[in-house]
Amino acid sequence: MIALIQRVTKADVEVESHVVGKIKTGLLVLLAVEKGDDDKKCQRLAQKVMTYRLFADENDKMNLNVQQVGGDLLVISQFTLAATTNKGNRPGFSNGAEPSEAKRLYERFSQHCRDNELLVENGVFGADMQVSSTNNGPVTFWLQV
Repeated sequence: MIALIQRVTKADVEVESHVVGKIKTGLLVLLAVEKGDDDKKCQRLAQKVMTYRLFADENDKMNLNVQQVGGDLLVISQFTLAATTNKGNRPGFSNGAEPSEAKRLYERFSQHCRDNELLVENGVFGADMQVSSTNNGPVTFWLQV
C-alpha cells in the first residue's frame, strides 16, 4: 500500500460539483492499494500515517503527529500512485489491486483511523473527483508498506 500524505491547512473533494469531504488542519492522504496488499499492511500503513511526525512543535521541529495537533484526515483513493512509470511514455497499471479488494482496503484504512478517534472524511471510491488543498509548508511524504 502507498500513501502520499500532505500536511494541509484545508482540503476538500467534490464529486459532480458537490463537496463530499472537507477538512481544515490535517492530512490529505492519497491512497493506493497494490496487488498482494492485505489487512496487515493496511493496518500498518494507517498506523504509520496517524503517528508520522510532520507537524511543528513549540520549537518549530517536526515532532508532532496529526493526532497530537487535533488534525483530521481526508482520504482519497488514488490508484495511479501504483502505476509503473519506468518504461515508455504511458503508465502501466498492472500493479494495482482488483477494484473490489482496493475498495475494501481503502474503506478499512479509513475505518482503522476512525477507530483511533480521528475525524476522517473520504472521497468516493472510483469516482471522478476534484480535489483541492492548501499544502502547508509544503510538506509531502511518500509512505509505503
